[in-house]
Amino acid sequence: MKTTLKQVFLIVLLTISTLSIAQPHGGMGTPPPNKKGNHAEKKQNIEAMKIAFITQKLDLTPEEAQQFWPVYNQYNDKLQELRKKRKAEFKENKDNFETLSDKEVEQIVDSEITFKQKEIDLQKEYHAKYKAVLPIKKVAKLYHAEEQFKRVLLEKLKDK
Repeated sequence: MKTTLKQVFLIVLLTISTLSIAQPHGGMGTPPPNKKGNHAEKKQNIEAMKIAFITQKLDLTPEEAQQFWPVYNQYNDKLQELRKKRKAEFKENKDNFETLSDKEVEQIVDSEITFKQKEIDLQKEYHAKYKAVLPIKKVAKLYHAEEQFKRVLLEKLKDK
């Protein structure tokens, strides 16, 4: 079973390196034709790196992986949806913040607290779902791996 996971990890790693080497625009020094497309591509690369990182750190069996990844992807989708709504609200209020009344600012602050509570509620919901498909030690490893990945990603960004 470990050989299969190592093969999956190797395939994901090769895919990531192939994607990061590929240059869809004119090469170095030439600006990308579509900044939004470039952003989406970077996001995909980061997601692929995250999947490979978590897969390696959790050392999932094929059965565990089959049950875990749909739950994890569902959690990420819901989290992204929640964050997208928050970002839209923030963007809407950012430009005219100084002209808002105290009451409107209070609503914005309250909305931020509500967002944080929804995020925690989502984490609690999926913590229970993770425990249903993984041993508790692997659930703990998941949380640790997510934090490690954030640090690795921040270091890469800092180096650029």
